Amino acid sequence: MAKVAFLGLGVMGFPMAGHLAAKGHEVVVYNRTFAKAEAWTGKHKGKAVRTPREAAAGREIVFCCVGNDDDVRSVVLGENGAFAGMARGSIFFDNTTASADIARELHATGKKLGIDFIDAPVSGGQAGAENGQLTVMCGGEQAPFDKARPVADSYAKAITLIGPPGSGQITKMMNQMCIAGIVQGLAEALNLGQRCGLDMEKVMSAISKGAAQSWQMENRWQNMIAGKFDYGFAVDWMRKDLGICLAEGKRARAQMPLVALVDQFYARVQERGGGRWDTSSLIQPLQKP
Repeated sequence: MAKVAFLGLGVMGFPMAGHLAAKGHEVVVYNRTFAKAEAWTGKHKGKAVRTPREAAAGREIVFCCVGNDDDVRSVVLGENGAFAGMARGSIFFDNTTASADIARELHATGKKLGIDFIDAPVSGGQAGAENGQLTVMCGGEQAPFDKARPVADSYAKAITLIGPPGSGQITKMMNQMCIAGIVQGLAEALNLGQRCGLDMEKVMSAISKGAAQSWQMENRWQNMIAGKFDYGFAVDWMRKDLGICLAEGKRARAQMPLVALVDQFYARVQERGGGRWDTSSLIQPLQKP
């Protein structure tokens, strides 16, 4: 069993840290709002502390799942950051969806301190985190990855080392790009079927058995036609992710016309007050123009 820390106890981090504790690892947790860390220790075996540095002290692996690049920097760097408390040979395993730039930056900074940094964004949403069924895509070096993987298995169903630092984040960008395109196509198809008066149960039974099948179709179509979106992965977070995709695409000179278009559609959902709605809410502006 490993001595680990977990930084960030949001809708993803709270259950992820819980799975680490349930597997018998010795867990110290930190959250910007200390009451949330105390709430976690009320449900799981572990210790809550008030700074990332305290959480990281004496830990073999420090896990992290926060909001964006600036949030990662705030818990990693500085006098009270995790790096200040970590020993040489320890590993920072970042599950945040952020830019490839921050991953490369913190990998280089960590190297100077003898600390290994792995960018390890996850896919699977809140349900995947709660059920310990996340997919983790990693960038970094083989040896620290091999050491961290058996511990990260506590909350994951699949963990893959893609390549050098930043590779995990770019893979997550690709993941989000695929989701955005699929959801928009599904939204337009469902809207057409509804407006034409088709029996949507029969339609889905037919097309979900063929080439159109997708996870989004299987898990989202019923709530989409019902106009129910108060659950799942928030539009605000998807727009953050698509912004990262578009920035990376600009730098790589990779055209992303569909991503740019769907990002605009998500902006419309936000304008309607749907920032916390599930990403499947792309159908809402079509249902109610």
